[in-house]
Amino acid sequence: MGAKVIVTEVEPLRALEAVMDGYQVMSMEKAAPIGDFFCTLTGDIHVLRKEHFEVMKDGAIISNSGHFNVEINLEQLREMSSSVRTMREFVEEFSMKNGRRVYVLGEGRLINLAAAEGHPSSVMDMSFANQALCSEYIVKNHKSLKNQVYRVPMDIDREIARLKLASMGVEIDSLTEEQHTYLHSWEMGT
Repeated sequence: MGAKVIVTEVEPLRALEAVMDGYQVMSMEKAAPIGDFFCTLTGDIHVLRKEHFEVMKDGAIISNSGHFNVEINLEQLREMSSSVRTMREFVEEFSMKNGRRVYVLGEGRLINLAAAEGHPSSVMDMSFANQALCSEYIVKNHKSLKNQVYRVPMDIDREIARLKLASMGVEIDSLTEEQHTYLHSWEMGT
C-alpha cells in the first residue's frame, strides 16, 4: 500500500530474512526518530521504551500485536507525559512534557483483540487444529516425553498447512521420488 516498512530485529537470521525480502532493517534506536507508525510483534517485554519515546516524531502512533500489553512500556510513557486523554475509542493521546504527542492504540494491548473483532476464523481454525493435534501427540507419546516445553512437531505444522491450503483450493507440487532421494542424500552434487 505504499508504506516504507522498517524492520527492527534482535535475531540475526530473521533480520537477514527481512533484508533479503527487501525490507530496510535497523536498530530501534535508529528507527524511533524516523518512524510514523510502530507495531510491536515480539512477545517480549518493553520493546518500546523511554529512549525511543524521547526521539519519536510528534504524532507517532504506537500499536502492539505481539503479547499482552507489556511490549510497550506504558508506565514510562505516562511518566514522560504531562497529560493523557482519550481521543476516540481505542486511541489515547500522550502529550509529552516536551510538547510532542504520541498516540497509543488499544491501550497497548493486542490490537486485533482490543480494538477489532479478534482473530478471523481463518486464523483460529489453524490455531485450534494445532492445539488439537498437539494434544493428540501428547496423549500418544506421553510415556516418552519429559516434563518440559516442546516445539510443535514439524509434521503437525505441515499437516495443518496442507489441510488449510486444500480447504482454500490451493494446489502445490509434491516432490518426485527422485527429488526426495536427492534432497536426503549426498550421492550427487557438489
